[in-house]
Amino acid sequence: MKSEVGQRIASYRKKQNLSLEELALRTNLESEFLRALEEMETYPSLGPLLKIARALGVRLGTFLDDHFTDDPLVTRLEKRQQQIVTHRGDKAKPETVFYSLGKGKVDRHMEPFFVELMPESAKEPGLSSHEGEEFIVVTSGKAQLIYGQETYTLNTGDSVYYNSVVPHHLGCYGDEKATIYAVLYFPE
Repeated sequence: MKSEVGQRIASYRKKQNLSLEELALRTNLESEFLRALEEMETYPSLGPLLKIARALGVRLGTFLDDHFTDDPLVTRLEKRQQQIVTHRGDKAKPETVFYSLGKGKVDRHMEPFFVELMPESAKEPGLSSHEGEEFIVVTSGKAQLIYGQETYTLNTGDSVYYNSVVPHHLGCYGDEKATIYAVLYFPE
């Protein structure tokens, strides 16, 4: 079954008459990975999605939006929906679950998320980097930020604000799920 994100990526790629191989060159991602993303229920982390969005000349939120709203955008807790679920192999064990808090606001410049960091997110962390900034607030549990050569443990109530161009990884710390609010800014 195809994911909505994969379908939207395929649609934008085809509108620009790009082959998977051309998109792979623009993003430095493997064409097999892109094919799996478009054709199967595969959800990557935000790093590859950001590379794809930039290569296609769209906002990251373009892949998440399916309706549009006027200001102000209010997201009720009971209406919050999963947008992206990342896995590192075992589909039964998600790594992270992202809930977009900006879905529908078409003129946004930031990407706000509520994120569940599962214990799987701490296993074999891969570092990513991209232009922009991130602001994180831990709302429950503990999180671990690997930022360049440094490692930080964040407790409930802690926050961190950093430049995303430095290779980084944010995951759960320990065996219990952590939750965070994350606001990502990507310059145009």
